[in-house]
Amino acid sequence: MHLELPGRVLYLARNPAAMADQMAGRPMTLAQARPLRDEVSTDELTPVAILAHYDDALGRYPYTGFTVEGQRPIAAGAVRAGGFSVTVAGARYGKGSSREHSPAAEKLAGIRLVVAQSLERIYRQNADNIGLFTSTDLGLIPRIERGEAIAIDELVAGRDALAAAILRAGGLLRFGQRHLQGIRPAAGAHDGGPRTLFEKIVARHLLATPLTPAHPAAGDGAFVRADRRFIHEYYTGMCAHMLQASFGSALQLADPASIVVFEDHTSYVDQSPAHLRMGLVPNIRAMVQAQRDFAQAHGLTLHRTLTDDEAAAPGADTNVAGISHAMVAEHYALPGELVVGTDSHTPHSGALGCVAFGVGTTDMANAFVTGAVRMTVPQSLRVELRGPLAAGITAKDVLLHLLAQPDIRAGAGVGKVFEFCGSAVDAMSIDERATLTNMVAELGGFTGIVAPDAQTVRFLKERRGIDFALQDWMASDPGAAYAGHIVLDCRRLSPMVARPGDPGNGLPLAALDAPVRLDIAYGGSCTAGKREDFDHYHAVLSWAAARGLRVAEGVQLYLQFGTTAVRDYCTAQGYLAAFEQVGAQILQPSCGACANCGPGSSTDAGQVTVSAINRNFPGRSGPGSVWLASPPTVAASAIAGRLLSFAELQAAHG
Repeated sequence: MHLELPGRVLYLARNPAAMADQMAGRPMTLAQARPLRDEVSTDELTPVAILAHYDDALGRYPYTGFTVEGQRPIAAGAVRAGGFSVTVAGARYGKGSSREHSPAAEKLAGIRLVVAQSLERIYRQNADNIGLFTSTDLGLIPRIERGEAIAIDELVAGRDALAAAILRAGGLLRFGQRHLQGIRPAAGAHDGGPRTLFEKIVARHLLATPLTPAHPAAGDGAFVRADRRFIHEYYTGMCAHMLQASFGSALQLADPASIVVFEDHTSYVDQSPAHLRMGLVPNIRAMVQAQRDFAQAHGLTLHRTLTDDEAAAPGADTNVAGISHAMVAEHYALPGELVVGTDSHTPHSGALGCVAFGVGTTDMANAFVTGAVRMTVPQSLRVELRGPLAAGITAKDVLLHLLAQPDIRAGAGVGKVFEFCGSAVDAMSIDERATLTNMVAELGGFTGIVAPDAQTVRFLKERRGIDFALQDWMASDPGAAYAGHIVLDCRRLSPMVARPGDPGNGLPLAALDAPVRLDIAYGGSCTAGKREDFDHYHAVLSWAAARGLRVAEGVQLYLQFGTTAVRDYCTAQGYLAAFEQVGAQILQPSCGACANCGPGSSTDAGQVTVSAINRNFPGRSGPGSVWLASPPTVAASAIAGRLLSFAELQAAHG
């Protein structure tokens, strides 16, 4: 069997002229198109604002956020109209969100094959799951340019057997209908050798299927049982659409009691500049209603938005709300469990010592009906963080430093488990550990994990009222195998920032060669909307309020709680008075400016933001420039009107 590719090749080039030529219909070769754009993110493949579409309409929008030298050369409908069937790009294609809308939009627009120097894990798995072929062999391009069809065997060569079988079946749902009936737990036999904590947890959740090995090694495909599966509104509509098309009225979900549904990305859609500008609010409302209908039809636990004026629906709880993966850590996940969610920041819960990873819509749809979650077994990296951290240095600074390392930027962490350990980690709270595991998504990893300890037990008791007893197996064994070791002396770190465009553009704040004035400061998101993050915001802003300082003229400061528990904590601690005194705008718990879906997003390309969010890809939080920083740096910069640390602010107003 061969993959016929009758259309044109679309080269995602760094040169605006090369892009303009292709959009004008002029022929292009790989040699003419080079150099290719690296690190094309899912925010560029399918900007957040168009995710309200979850059916065939998506085919109008692939690459509409793709940026070269500040330009967006690919208009809505241009890929279909241009007759393209192959896309070619550089390294780390599809980094960022776990949204399956990106490969779905490509396929619906006529793309049948994506060729890139390297592909991010979640993107490639999502492409497999819908039958979109991918390759890292740029040697195919001259043959495709000559009009040659490519053998399916050649396209799946080198892939694990499961990925190859899914592609041959035409996608995961078809594969699941054929091969995942009557699955059972694997025997659990073990050769007795040392294992990582990740390997132990996976072994306890492994499922036996006809096409997966009984004892999968790194690189093998496998299926596992999840203790928790969660989904949010940007995925549920597409998921329900897929399941209805495949199963109709016969649809039954496996273990619905373990499924949790969240409204967290659309709470402030009526105040989202991007959604208002594009007239998408009605689409969003329809998407949210589709999720509510699905949850009600199948009796699923639903956490609805706090900003909704409607009374809570039966079974919904608007008094316990917030960002999905932060809520899972606060209310559901436990050490030793396996959790999957439709968000790239699902590894947040790895801070509790569980395996938590993000999946796409088709993966979740298949997991809903079969109980089986697909994974390709990853290798692990041991990341030893030696401390203690200096005063004022946070886990966010540590991550921005790691992200800037050349080997990480080159993709050394792609698809791997980041196991965080060391004296600096031992001293961190669970909130700070969650920053580490959450931002494994930016590191390109499969997930992040911290072995549970006394801090974990304390968190579960104080936050959730659970008396949890650690078990001897809940740690990596001495001598366990790792793909590599990273050692970082955190005592030498200073406050970090990341230049606009990519979280990997990190540098010490003190190394800035010119002042950076600001228009917006945003403190919130799953990464920086936790209790300890708000402790930092309050430490800075109460200090400023005591000296009569306010948010700088011309700057807007937004503080958004990650969950209701964080909001209630801040209220009980008396933090709100200082926030209001300095002129901060307080937002209810939800995603917001981080995903360009609420107040705090920029509205003009000339605006400059400092943000405590996790990623700053082009267009991610509006058309302006976004600098990433830690919570104390964001708060201090808002008072000063320019990028600076809390220590620098204190020195200036001593």
